[in-house]
Amino acid sequence: MDSGQINELVDGMEKDVKTIKRESLKMAWYMRGGLSYTESMHLSMEERDIINDIIKENLDLTKKTKLPFF
Repeated sequence: MDSGQINELVDGMEKDVKTIKRESLKMAWYMRGGLSYTESMHLSMEERDIINDIIKENLDLTKKTKLPFF
């Protein structure tokens, strides 16, 4: 690899890390103490995806039923 390719790889990895941190913090917030940030960081990518899908489904259901979310 040349230096340009290495820089692209590192930039991509930094973006991935930021995305994982953001998703983990968002999950911890939505779980309201049911899952801590530290615990969410230990989840696999598949587990994070599943929990994010569940959160999205619950948000959509809350919007449809017009029940309070908070």
